[in-house]
Amino acid sequence: MKRSLSIIFGCCLLFVRVPAADLPAIDHTPWDKLLKAHVSASGKVDYKGFVKDKAQLDAYLQSLSKVKPDQLAKEERLAFWINAYNAYTVDVIVRNYPVKSILDVRTNKSLVGKVAGDKKVFVEKLRYPIDGKEYSLYKIEKDKLLGELFDPRIHFAINCASFSCPKLLNEAYVPAKLEAQLDAQTKSFVNDPTKNKLSANNPQLSQIFDWYQKDFTRNGNVIAYLNRYADQKIDPAAKIAYINYDWKLNE
Repeated sequence: MKRSLSIIFGCCLLFVRVPAADLPAIDHTPWDKLLKAHVSASGKVDYKGFVKDKAQLDAYLQSLSKVKPDQLAKEERLAFWINAYNAYTVDVIVRNYPVKSILDVRTNKSLVGKVAGDKKVFVEKLRYPIDGKEYSLYKIEKDKLLGELFDPRIHFAINCASFSCPKLLNEAYVPAKLEAQLDAQTKSFVNDPTKNKLSANNPQLSQIFDWYQKDFTRNGNVIAYLNRYADQKIDPAAKIAYINYDWKLNE
């Protein structure tokens, strides 16, 4: 009898747990179309265009709220959270446009209410619903992208709507191309002279490499990480200087 019950119970479990491979694929096509329409190859964003297409953006954000990301395979989960982060960042600007900088959002009381005044408040206080939970941009970045899904290349895939940020890719991230997309974004950022001024002995780097230094030194140091992608190699003994971050809007 016990053996029979065990077999029955085991069979039931097969139907309760749904393998990630059997879950429906997440459709990022609407986001992909918006990016292709309103983001240039160089990463300049047409926020006026996004404002005009706000209904399509809202529909995509609504679709994200219904996803169960914890049930997705790792590559699809990572693509999901990167796309979500970037779409939510665009939404912050769209809801407050025109602004000169994403930091100006802190003064918009209609968005952040009584907590307005903290220049980072929108990152921590503004929440978006996903699978019955609420996520801030801060929580997505720290807990998901740089937490359970950590990969230093993620720093160059997410965009903070600012000139000094890594450019917003003008296509959605998708599992089938994710590795290539992350590598391309990293190489593009490292070699972009508006973000980093590379030289053998006097490199001037984005403050991203200072603020998140520990993320780039898990298997070496910052220079070793950069030299994996840099066209201009840096001397391992070179002294690093950092370029002040420009928070003006990336339009």
